[in-house]
Amino acid sequence: DHNLRVYDSILGLLCGPDNPTPLVHLNQVVHFKHTHVYAKLEWYNPFGAVKDRIASNLIRDAEERGVLGSDKSLVEATSGNTGLGLAMIGNAKGYRLKTPLSEKIPVEKRTMLRFFGSDVVELDDTLCPAPGAPEGAIAAARQAAESDVQTVLLDQYANDANPDSHYHTTGPEIWNQTQGKVTHFIAGLGTCGTITGTGRFLKDQNSDLQVMGVYPEEGHDIPGVRSMVQLQQTKLFFPDEYDQMTEVANRQAFDMCLQLNRQESIIAGPSSGMALDGALQMLPDEPGTIAVVIFPDDVFKYASSFQHHFPDLCPGDVGSQTVGPTKDEQLLAEMIENLKNQYDTVKADDLERQLAEQVAPVVVDVRSAQIYAESHIIGSVNIPQEELVQRTGELPDDRESPIVMVCNIGKFSKHTTLYLKSMGYRQVRSMKGGLNEWIRKGHPTESSVVGTS
Repeated sequence: DHNLRVYDSILGLLCGPDNPTPLVHLNQVVHFKHTHVYAKLEWYNPFGAVKDRIASNLIRDAEERGVLGSDKSLVEATSGNTGLGLAMIGNAKGYRLKTPLSEKIPVEKRTMLRFFGSDVVELDDTLCPAPGAPEGAIAAARQAAESDVQTVLLDQYANDANPDSHYHTTGPEIWNQTQGKVTHFIAGLGTCGTITGTGRFLKDQNSDLQVMGVYPEEGHDIPGVRSMVQLQQTKLFFPDEYDQMTEVANRQAFDMCLQLNRQESIIAGPSSGMALDGALQMLPDEPGTIAVVIFPDDVFKYASSFQHHFPDLCPGDVGSQTVGPTKDEQLLAEMIENLKNQYDTVKADDLERQLAEQVAPVVVDVRSAQIYAESHIIGSVNIPQEELVQRTGELPDDRESPIVMVCNIGKFSKHTTLYLKSMGYRQVRSMKGGLNEWIRKGHPTESSVVGTS
């Protein structure tokens, strides 16, 4: 009973057209004369984030298709919020959950996932899991599902149940709450389920409505959203369906987050700050303009991030009570740090020139065979990182041969570069930025997948 707010189960609080998350008019940080901007506060979902919507629909869809039942468990790569929603809905329904994720995700999210009962596997990956990382969260989730028939991968990054959840809930909510007067819809870009599903519904109601996407700059530390390079790997990213997109600097996102909390008294997290900052860049100031911006979650999961961005708010030795690395971990970290000097890396532009020379380097791609097949540098050889020790015989016999190691973003290739140096290879380097940077620079790739060119 939504009127009395009395429910038989916590799952009754899941939002939908009859139980929408609130819209709040922004009065202090928006300075338009005519345009009205409303924030849709998604932490009013029962488990604290917009991702509760897709977590619920992913499970419902899997149950209806017959792939998920009482004898099965779940695995899902996550940047935090989807995992939190799946963990709690799984608790209510009796499903165990494993969540591979990046070790860079704020400690608050990793801690709460464990507190909620998830089996958390921390990996060296980007904040929003990278599809091409050979030992990243998405690859680990796929491997877990492939190796155990009782484990179900829901795959929020490619599953149509993700945008469908927003088509049937978020979109109708906004349309009803604005009485059909909404003219602009703005959302941050991560899996792109929110913007795609909500945008499709709203466009079906009014084809003139503007759908706008906001993404962070490369190198950001905002969990749950993807830079433009990362978005190219997202199967639910449909830029032709969005009327406009813009990039927001990392610092601008955190500064806007602070303004929202201090000036509007809205407890919004950094991805909300990013979305609003981008919205204010794109929105016109015209009579009749009514904009709705998605605020994905609240501020409380990001205290450790704020310690970094606003050190004046945290006087004293913030990390004095944390457990430090072991000697072995510290040594390994120092060894990897040593690889960051300019002589152990090569830029994408420089590598392209070197590949045209008479004595070209051997390019070794350490991503998984499946990801390598989809797209790789022309002429490169594939030795997945986990197979390198067993396949060193495929490397050049001459320890002076030039070798360039390549991965998705330039992190795993540093590890393998260190390993080859320990074997005596003197001219081995890691490509900065990985294949993502190679593609961003416009350099050619090829595919070995049957049916592609």
